[in-house]
Amino acid sequence: MKVRNLIICFVCVAWMSMAHHAYGQSQRLGTTISVNDSLSLPEILKQVLDSYPTVAKAQEAIKAAEASVALAKSGYYPNITGSAGYTRIGPVPELTIPDLGHFVMAPNNNYDVSVNAYGNVYDFEKTTRNVQLEKSHKELSEKNVELVRQRLTLLTSVSYYTLIYLQEAIKIKDSQIETLKKHIDFVKRKEETGSATQYEILSTQVRLSSAENQKVDLETSRQTQQAILNSFLGLPVKTPLKVQVNFLSSQPEIDPDSLINYALNHRYEMVMAHLRENHARLYLRSVKVMDNPTLGVFVNGGIKNGYFPNLNALTPNYAAGLGLNVTIFDATRRRNTIRQANSQISMAQSDIDQTSRDISTEVYQNEISLIASLKKIDQGMLQVKQADEALNLAAVSFKTGVITNLDLLDAETALEESRVNLLRAKIDYAINVIRLNISVGKKIQ
Repeated sequence: MKVRNLIICFVCVAWMSMAHHAYGQSQRLGTTISVNDSLSLPEILKQVLDSYPTVAKAQEAIKAAEASVALAKSGYYPNITGSAGYTRIGPVPELTIPDLGHFVMAPNNNYDVSVNAYGNVYDFEKTTRNVQLEKSHKELSEKNVELVRQRLTLLTSVSYYTLIYLQEAIKIKDSQIETLKKHIDFVKRKEETGSATQYEILSTQVRLSSAENQKVDLETSRQTQQAILNSFLGLPVKTPLKVQVNFLSSQPEIDPDSLINYALNHRYEMVMAHLRENHARLYLRSVKVMDNPTLGVFVNGGIKNGYFPNLNALTPNYAAGLGLNVTIFDATRRRNTIRQANSQISMAQSDIDQTSRDISTEVYQNEISLIASLKKIDQGMLQVKQADEALNLAAVSFKTGVITNLDLLDAETALEESRVNLLRAKIDYAINVIRLNISVGKKIQ
């Protein structure tokens, strides 16, 4: 009895430990999803966009860009340093003047404590243009976060709808398998009475085996897709998931003739292409002033000994002045850097043109794919209706002995296949809606 109680206590402690570990892991990931429930697309997207590593990496890039802006602005402020030193010299300089005496010019022990400050009075826009350049880089980093989120939205949505298709296709296949099993039982009973042949039984068993193999393939694909979605969510790859059969997205409310123009004005890729061109131009402006003079002021103050006549007394002292730094020859660095900056501008302009072409093609392809998927849904609904009526007629004919068991199976298989085709068409439509919305630059809610 004591051993049993000890085992129960051990199991309870282990269960509580695992639960605490799972809770801690979900807290670290910011998980708000309960995998025991059917998950909706908005829930999944929120979790993915809040916790996926590439989003966190892109957000860290913004922080790094902010630090670069602050670093560039440091050129507006003075540099202040402190120093302290001790020097022992020997022999010390000495001077003897007849009739005047012997003079020691420096002490053996020299002490010096000082504060030094240097600041730019005017650097002919070098600091200003560097700050503008870093601000441009920060803006690029901010837009990149949105671009990363947009791409993640597409990948996650495709995975979500693919998992819906596999879930529902498995249900349809289960229904088909159950029907085939009933047919086998029915035919076996008929064989006992001599009204069915072994061929009918074997043919039905072959169809059942084929359906079961198809289910294995579907289940394998479902597990693979589940692992992909778990990876997006930050969950262990084997975590069981079930997603809601829900098609939330709607087509963009934009005139079809204006889709491409809308995309060119709203796609983050296009916005970033223009920002990169602007960044290249700011870099050129920064390069052009790299050799401009710099006018600075310096101030130095502190205490030290060695002042005549009391060489060992620590005496306050200071120094202040202006300094002008002018580049006379920079070994052609400025000229070649300007050439490099001009090339970057040309490449950025080419990138704008290429991005515009790619977006136009992508929008057009997604638009025609969406139209095609709508047509397939209409055709699929018609095929399901026709297959359903054909099955009803076949069932009546089978009861009256006009057709065989295999003919009835053909009608049932045709209905199941038409239902799968309709499901696939609906999934393709949902994915194409997502693709079209994203390709024109609209956010998926």
